[in-house]
Amino acid sequence: MKVAIVILNWNGHKLLEKFLPTMLKYSKDDATIYVADNNSSDDSIELLKTKFPEVKIIQNKINGGYAKGYNDALQHVDAEIYALVNSDIEVTKDWLKPIIKQFKEDNNTVAIQPKLLDYKNKSKFEYAGAAGGFVDFMGYPYCKGRIFMELEDDKHQYDDTYNIFWATGACFFIKSDIYHQLKGFDEDYFAHQEEIDLCWRIQNEGYKIQYVGASAVYHVGGATLKETNPHKTFLNFRNSLFTICKNVPKRFVFFVVLFRLVLDGIAGLKFMIELRPIHTWAIIKAHFSFYKYLPKMLNKRRNISFKKTNYYNCFSIVWQHFVLRKKIFKDLH
Repeated sequence: MKVAIVILNWNGHKLLEKFLPTMLKYSKDDATIYVADNNSSDDSIELLKTKFPEVKIIQNKINGGYAKGYNDALQHVDAEIYALVNSDIEVTKDWLKPIIKQFKEDNNTVAIQPKLLDYKNKSKFEYAGAAGGFVDFMGYPYCKGRIFMELEDDKHQYDDTYNIFWATGACFFIKSDIYHQLKGFDEDYFAHQEEIDLCWRIQNEGYKIQYVGASAVYHVGGATLKETNPHKTFLNFRNSLFTICKNVPKRFVFFVVLFRLVLDGIAGLKFMIELRPIHTWAIIKAHFSFYKYLPKMLNKRRNISFKKTNYYNCFSIVWQHFVLRKKIFKDLH
């Protein structure tokens, strides 16, 4: 099975220098390794040519963010499986083998993520994807191993293989034919949660997404855009609205979008109480951007099949976590 590891880079000289040696050591026998550069202004390309000549380079003409960056780059990659890997990922020995094996054994599995652990604290799961993603009825994402900011210790409780609803974009495996069939990531997202949208569209087509716990990687997280950056708040709130508007089944979509707008308002008030008004303003801007794009998002719904309508794993992760104080996945109703 022909696998291509594609690392998207933007001004990431230090990350490439730090993490590419391990990637090459543990991956070059099973995959071809590419770096797709998003029009960096640092010396990333020079570093690749001088220190890592075995890595194939794709140079995008503009910085189109995660979504357009990968859509542009993957037009130049010939492989059965794309492994889209962040530049701040440390891989482990034989990490690819269980994933390739799973793709070979289950033809209906079209996307996979490995176990995602915290590079800075390797005994804990990492926020971006932990042990595989799910959504509640309102479209809020959460994971086995991570509910909001609560991170579980890795006690090998998630070492098996099972179905998930979404796979993290930090380390995302997908069959290339399905990627192109669904026209890749939605470029209106720019960055953040575009992988949840793509996974939801995969689910709507009736395919499976799986978590393979026998494969583990370590993720730094926030290396490109810090959690405290208000632009990240803007992207997360706006793109979440994009996703539910496009993908929630027709009989639920109006209620879900309306209720999410209300909950976003509550989140904005919380930021004000915490004396972080810049994040409240980011949410307001996210809503205006959503209204601007609403006709376009509704038009995109027309191309979705909705073969699978049971999308949620629990009704309200917000209620269970903040009211019932549920902190780990196994305690959820």
